[in-house]
Amino acid sequence: MHIGFLNPQGNFDPGDSHLSEHPDFGGQLTYVKQVALEMAQKGHKVDILTRQIIEPDWPEFAEPFDAYSGVDNVRIIRLPAGPKEFLRKELLWPHLVTDWVPNILKFYRNQGGLPDVMTTHYGDGGVCGVLIEEETGVPFTFTAHSLGAQKMDQRQVTPENLPELDPQFYFGRRLIAERLSMNRSAVNITSTRQERFEQYSHQAYQGAIDVSHKARFAVIAPGVDSSIFGAEVRSDHEEATYQLVMERLARDIPEPRREWPVIVASSRLAPKKNILGLVQAFAISPTLQERANLLLITPGLDNPLHEEASDSQTEQEVLVPIREVVNENNLWGKISAFGLPDQPALAATYRLMSKRRSVFALTSYYEPFGLGPLEAAVAGLPVVGTQNGGLSESLKQGDDEYSILVDPEDPADIAQGLEQVICDAQLWEQLQSGGQQHVLENYTWECTAKHYLTLIEQIVAQPAARRSSELLPIHPYFRNPQPQTDVSLEELSRLYFGSNPTSPSEEPSNFASSTLTHT
Repeated sequence: MHIGFLNPQGNFDPGDSHLSEHPDFGGQLTYVKQVALEMAQKGHKVDILTRQIIEPDWPEFAEPFDAYSGVDNVRIIRLPAGPKEFLRKELLWPHLVTDWVPNILKFYRNQGGLPDVMTTHYGDGGVCGVLIEEETGVPFTFTAHSLGAQKMDQRQVTPENLPELDPQFYFGRRLIAERLSMNRSAVNITSTRQERFEQYSHQAYQGAIDVSHKARFAVIAPGVDSSIFGAEVRSDHEEATYQLVMERLARDIPEPRREWPVIVASSRLAPKKNILGLVQAFAISPTLQERANLLLITPGLDNPLHEEASDSQTEQEVLVPIREVVNENNLWGKISAFGLPDQPALAATYRLMSKRRSVFALTSYYEPFGLGPLEAAVAGLPVVGTQNGGLSESLKQGDDEYSILVDPEDPADIAQGLEQVICDAQLWEQLQSGGQQHVLENYTWECTAKHYLTLIEQIVAQPAARRSSELLPIHPYFRNPQPQTDVSLEELSRLYFGSNPTSPSEEPSNFASSTLTHT
């Protein structure tokens, strides 16, 4: 088959450039790349369609075509959308309609034929799938990765602050795009059942999708790249990474503590990741401080406990509160924070820390799936993770539990979970071996691609007949993106707040109204 992946924001190149250094570059790109590569390994022709960027700061994304070394049937195709320069994803919406989708159609006309099916990613890729299907009849799947309504919940949107926030995030365009994508896709792909039933049932998506309609959803979990994170793997820079880590620990941790176990946290520096809650848990636990150090892997920042971040939002919302807890509780000499250059270095760090009977911690307020803990588990680290979201499915099977799940809003509960693993050698070994085996058997990219392909083959063989009355009309903005066709605040308010325009925190009718969610 010929399969297209629609992912206009972010970008792709053989070196995974900027993957952990920008909000638009992260797990979603890893997901698309790995699924595409696994599909290609099974003999399918795959196109990753993304946006061309011509700018000195982004030289990796200028050429119209690119490829991954050693893989013949995956093409990275970069097509123009709007100005040549990089644009953050919130600003891409009008250019997708006027430029990117027409350029895709023109490209395939010149090629002599379209893909058999498209997989679309995030709301912007999804709405492009809608427009391409309407023009050509090519079906598409929709993988949201995250939904705008949950970001609005996280930002605690109210009728009062909506006029201030919408011009920054364009929530109205995003919700309309998501509604169209989930309504018109052949199948909506979620990482967990929880994502389907809790996120897609949000007030903002009522009338677009029925979460009880089984045929409209497929649960396909992301996977771990065991060739990078495997416990027995050795990267080209394994020893150099060990040396880097030891140098950074020597910088921050006094010699008597330097060989101790560590509690490892690695995630983007975003408030929703609740790194602060982990630091607070460490601060209130004499047991943890007497037995372990705390290690924060901070992408793009080498010494964030002492140096300001260039991003003022990260500095004020994440790092300043963490430094305050460290100062107030005199945690200096017990905590280290630094960045690593790439995923192989992260995997090598996990392997090094596993030898010290260390623990991986992810205490996000909400984690839609949680690939990071699965990667750590494969490398040999037991996991203590948030009970809110995908880990309650991926690291639990029936009565078998492969991690310790904690309440991210309760530092005492986080501390207790960490103490259990740090202090109990038998439990540490049980979680390490059990978690590693469980992930390798159930959560690899090969498994993910296999499930995608089974689904896609069904879609191509038996296209679903949809009555026109079931389809939402395409919003005027996504036909002609002009100020007069844009999603109004009144329309956005009706979608998000429903008939009772109160803050979600005042009336908890929306999922995760009491907990932060993912962007």
